[in-house]
Amino acid sequence: MKKIFLTLAVGLAAASSGCSNLERSRDLANPNVPPAVTAVQVCSNCHGIDGNSVSPNFPRLAGQQPAYIIAQLENFRGQHRSDPAGFEYMWGLSHHLTDNQIKGLAEYFAKQVPQPNAPVDAQKMAAGKEIYEKGLPAKEAPPCIACHGPKAEGLATFPRLANQHQDYLMKQLQVFQRTDQRPNTPMTQIAHLISHEEMEAVTGYLQAFPNDK
Repeated sequence: MKKIFLTLAVGLAAASSGCSNLERSRDLANPNVPPAVTAVQVCSNCHGIDGNSVSPNFPRLAGQQPAYIIAQLENFRGQHRSDPAGFEYMWGLSHHLTDNQIKGLAEYFAKQVPQPNAPVDAQKMAAGKEIYEKGLPAKEAPPCIACHGPKAEGLATFPRLANQHQDYLMKQLQVFQRTDQRPNTPMTQIAHLISHEEMEAVTGYLQAFPNDK
């Protein structure tokens, strides 16, 4: 009888341990790990638990369009995005993710609440707002608002830009402008029409995007 109880106790302990480990697991190759656990245990190291990353090296994901996150994770998993800041971190991290895990991560971050970001110079804010809402007609560059929305909230595979780090946005615009390290998008053509100063203005506006917009 004691042997039976001992066997049951060991089995229950193992089961309990398995559940506990799964709830704190960092195993990206285990499809049984809930996406929310992966977001907290792995993604939060760079992007923050709530998706509001502090470091400008890593994009903010809070409130991001789920379709956009899915598309980018699939691009990383398939090694189609080769911009250095992306592939150095994301190729390995996304390698074993299943479609369901990717979908779950996208849903997790899309539900997080975006927080205000650092302010920028008022003059640059005005210039950036002009570019965002009206584009650069003389260069035939369309307004950003056409794809990213009046609140810069994005739409489907067009990303949310409001409150994103200026430095991150600058780097991505330069990637679109100078390289083929990201899959072809409308930005590949548009970025070539924008000067460095214009990029600084519009990305500054987006970082400090007004909450009452």
